[in-house]
Amino acid sequence: MTLPLTIISDRINPGFKSTRVLLEAGDMPGLQALAKKEVEQGSSALDFTIGPRAGEDPQFLAEAIRVVQAAVNVPLCFDYPSADIQEMCLKVYDPAKANGAMPIVNSLAETRWEMMDLMKIQRFRVMLMASERLENGIGKPNTSGEEIAGTARRVALRLTREYGVAMSDIIVDVSICALVSDMAGLNRAALEAIGKLGSDPALRGIHISGGITNIGQQLPPKAADGSNLKRQVQCAFLTLAVPLGMDTVLASPSPDLQLLPEGNFVLETFKQILPLSGTDVLRQVRKLYTK
Repeated sequence: MTLPLTIISDRINPGFKSTRVLLEAGDMPGLQALAKKEVEQGSSALDFTIGPRAGEDPQFLAEAIRVVQAAVNVPLCFDYPSADIQEMCLKVYDPAKANGAMPIVNSLAETRWEMMDLMKIQRFRVMLMASERLENGIGKPNTSGEEIAGTARRVALRLTREYGVAMSDIIVDVSICALVSDMAGLNRAALEAIGKLGSDPALRGIHISGGITNIGQQLPPKAADGSNLKRQVQCAFLTLAVPLGMDTVLASPSPDLQLLPEGNFVLETFKQILPLSGTDVLRQVRKLYTK
C-alpha cells in the first residue's frame, strides 16, 4: 500500500556523490534536471544544501537557488544550521516562483533561536529539530520520546504565540538514526515521540517528519529474504510511524516507499530490534541480512 506522505526530496545535497559532482562542476543544467526529476516523481518540496560552499561562495549559492527555482515551482527547504547562510537563502528565494509558497527553514532548534529573527526578511515555514533542548542556557540532547515530544511541543507553542506561525507551518523532525549504530534506542524514542505529538490536541495540524534515508546507512544491499534491505528498513519504520501521525518524510520519491504487510520479514525483525539496546541491537540487526 502506498504511504500517505508528503515527500521533501533530499537529493540536492553533496552527500550524494552524483549531486556532489554536479555542484563541484557548477553544472546548473544538471542541477535543474535533478530538481525536475524529483518533482516529476512526486516531491512536494526540495531540501536544498550545497554544503560548505554556501558560506564560501555566496554568489554560487544565489545562482543555484535561482536556477532551481527557474526549473520547478515547488518550495525549497533550506538545510543549513547557520543563520547567516539562511539569511542569504531567504534574500534570494522568490515565493512567486513556487506558486506563492513560503520557503522552509531547516532547521530551527531551541539552541538556534536566532533564526527566528530571519522572519523580518520574509515569512517561512519552520522545520524544527527536536533532538536537542535548551536547559539552563545549555544545549542538551533528547534521548527519550518524552523529551523529544516535550521540546517540540514547547517550541511549537512558542512559535504560534510569539511569531504567529500557524501550526500547519511547523514540521517537527524527530531525527531518525542509522539502525546499525542505534545502541541507545533513539529510533524507539522517535516513534514514541511521534505517537505523543500525533495525539496531542494542542498540536493539531502540526507535521511530523524525519530523514528516513538515515536508517539504512551501512547496511548491506540485500536482506536475508533477498529484498532491498535499506528500502525495506525505511518502509518498516514508516509502517509503524505513519499510523502514529508521521505525515512528511525527507527522501527521494519512489513507488517502493510503501507500507509493509504484517508478516513481512524485515518488518517483523525490525520490531524485534526496537526494544533492544547496546550490542543486542547489532546481534539482531545481523539477522536482517544473514541466512
